[in-house]
Amino acid sequence: MRWLLHWASLAWLTSLSLQASVLGERSLQKLSPDEVATLISVTDPVKNIDPTNPHSHLSKILIPRVADTENNTLVRNYIVDTMKALNWHIVEDEFMADTPLGRKKMTNVIATKDPRASRRIILSAHFDSKFFEHFQFLGATDSAAPCAMMLDLAQTLNPLLDAREKRLEEGEEEDEDVEDTTLQLVFFDGEEAFVDWTDTDSIYGARHLAERWSGEFAVPGSKRRSMGAYLTEIQTIEHLILLDLLGSPDPLLRSYFLDTAWMFDALISAEKRLGDSGAFAFDDNKSMAPGKWKSYFRPRKSAASNMGHVGDDHVPFLNRGVSVLHLIAEPFPRVWHTVGDDASALDIPTMRKWNLLLRVFMCEYLNLRPKDFANRTVREPVQRSTSELPL
Repeated sequence: MRWLLHWASLAWLTSLSLQASVLGERSLQKLSPDEVATLISVTDPVKNIDPTNPHSHLSKILIPRVADTENNTLVRNYIVDTMKALNWHIVEDEFMADTPLGRKKMTNVIATKDPRASRRIILSAHFDSKFFEHFQFLGATDSAAPCAMMLDLAQTLNPLLDAREKRLEEGEEEDEDVEDTTLQLVFFDGEEAFVDWTDTDSIYGARHLAERWSGEFAVPGSKRRSMGAYLTEIQTIEHLILLDLLGSPDPLLRSYFLDTAWMFDALISAEKRLGDSGAFAFDDNKSMAPGKWKSYFRPRKSAASNMGHVGDDHVPFLNRGVSVLHLIAEPFPRVWHTVGDDASALDIPTMRKWNLLLRVFMCEYLNLRPKDFANRTVREPVQRSTSELPL
């Protein structure tokens, strides 16, 4: 990704947000302390992001995985198999891209919990790693760790999403704001430049998918609820959340866009509640104890303008009016695009904290009920060694 500081006016924001979120800013119903306790303990928030665990999601992803290579296919197949084991609807969006190094085959992975839903909130990250001529780049923070966090979230929340879908089918869902919004995970291929970051040598997968969805209509008959006039697929996105450069200790994040500032504030609220409750405490790590932990979020200042943005996979969607929350460490980790962005760059207490934050935020956004865990079993994805995955 590339740092692009665009100081933008409120008028510019409005012109970009013709599609905007169909729901806009709203108050999220906060989970009770007991619900939070259930949510953070139902599955181990470390297991899937532990690089020393050969069966963790992170270990399966943390290999060189440049677009259009065998390793990239291995990682993509692992993501697909993991999400299929959870019974999500999978689309492998394959395309050919012209790069400075020739034509390359790339494939975005799109996993949707309920494809019949008329709207979706997207959680996304890129799964490819950057090509370097003289060393093998692992991209632990960029973005193996975020991808592993996404898989952990899907695995953990899957029973609650099933229960919510059942309530909706039976007419028992009480939250009219989000009653027909599903969760969609998008794993972008080809984010990294092959030579130098330019408008044409970067974010290949995101550019392709944004263009595709802008030209595809969501047929009302294929959705649970009537959407009235025909809308393109991109117009049915409530928000796109993009994760990048996460996993190293003490990250700092800022709110870039006014229309998702309320979501940024919701993450701050979740962080404070979790931290004050002692949920971040991990082993003998004193820096995560109540009163000791540091916020990951820069205080947001009142302003009538956007704060600019970092060039990344969200840009083609932003340019088409999609509401974006970009969660990226800034400044970038010191290991960015170096051989040092390997397992040693990752901090388990930090990644564990991200897992907990994502669980609470997404539960509150989608009106999920942790008490539903009492009547359901968390379905673990089928774990297979990387060597067993088909090419």
